[in-house]
Amino acid sequence: MRLSLVTQILIAFILAILFGAIFGEGMFVVEPLGDLFLRLIQFIIVPLVLASLIVGVTSLGSGKQMLRLGGKTVGYFLVTSFIAVTIGLAMGFLFNPGEVADIDEPTEEEVDEELEDAEEEDDDIIDVILNIVPENPIQGMAEAEILQVIFFALALGIGILLVGERAAPVKNFFDALAEIMFKITGGIMKVAPLGVFGILAPVVGEHGLAVLMPLFVVILALAVGCLLHILFIYGGTVRLLGKISPLRFFKGMTPAFLFAFSSASSAATIPLSMKNVQENVGVSNKTSSFIIPFGSTINMDGTALYNGVAVLFIAQFYGVQLSFLEIGTVMIVATLAAIGTAGVPGAGLIMLTITLTAVGLPLEGVALVAAIDRILDMIRTGTNILGDSAAAVYVERSEYKDKAFQSKTNETS
Repeated sequence: MRLSLVTQILIAFILAILFGAIFGEGMFVVEPLGDLFLRLIQFIIVPLVLASLIVGVTSLGSGKQMLRLGGKTVGYFLVTSFIAVTIGLAMGFLFNPGEVADIDEPTEEEVDEELEDAEEEDDDIIDVILNIVPENPIQGMAEAEILQVIFFALALGIGILLVGERAAPVKNFFDALAEIMFKITGGIMKVAPLGVFGILAPVVGEHGLAVLMPLFVVILALAVGCLLHILFIYGGTVRLLGKISPLRFFKGMTPAFLFAFSSASSAATIPLSMKNVQENVGVSNKTSSFIIPFGSTINMDGTALYNGVAVLFIAQFYGVQLSFLEIGTVMIVATLAAIGTAGVPGAGLIMLTITLTAVGLPLEGVALVAAIDRILDMIRTGTNILGDSAAAVYVERSEYKDKAFQSKTNETS
């Protein structure tokens, strides 16, 4: 009997943890498998996002519908991000990680190194906004600047809508390109179990229990918070707003979740998220093609939740009692910071420095979580991609009512 892709990836996931724990850094011999798989994914991201987003925009039929869709999506992301920060703060108060964790204060060298890394990546907010608009869209695609690719795709899609019938050949071209890229994605996914093993085993081997145990309470607080957010917020979204079974949703999105957890990259998970949400959950191509790429760059519930946990951890470690006003500031800043987080590994540390600065906490605290940031990044990235998919389910139902999810048998129980 042939195992399903979900089962194969789950087995690879478990084996990677076991082999990494047993053989330690010796598992770096399988790292090329993970690197090759990530290259295959990166190879299809730009053409897939470009073509699918153009198809998504042109299939909406009008700019008015696109604005309505975008408004619903951004509104949903803001609400869930705010809830995520609230849950993160609650986990920080519940677990008291700063008082429980058995760690020493970071050295000056460690602090300088982490702050330098964050400063290198941190751009002025005006520059971030300006960089969304590409000076040269071809260069933006060549450098895989996803926000620039999304902007170009939206502009091109709107242009096709405005031109109308005369642009039909261009529309047909991108329709065909999107279909081709989905076929290629399907082929690449056949080797996903090997990729997951090659990515995860070296990570487990490198960190090991010695690094994880002193800060285990931080990992636990984030993991429990993300689990609650996934089960109640996303589960509630697909059940109450999407009117489909949460079990169907979570089972269908398992491959994408496991890959996001392993790779710690929302952007790299775009192809698999789109494939899963369409084929397994039943969201239409026009909805998923718009929301999944869009969400991968602006929806970071896991990062928002992480900010809540990490800020309280650092405050507790340094013996700082945050006031109600400062807690409110954390909630607002972390929500907005999460919306602007790029879907790449490690960006959470940058957002953490922004939040710490807003409430006057020592930036040295960044070094406290740096050792386990890769582990934390895996947890929050898995949460992020489920948030994108739950948003797609909500928008699909709200836009198309009883006609939603017609591509699959309706399982609403």
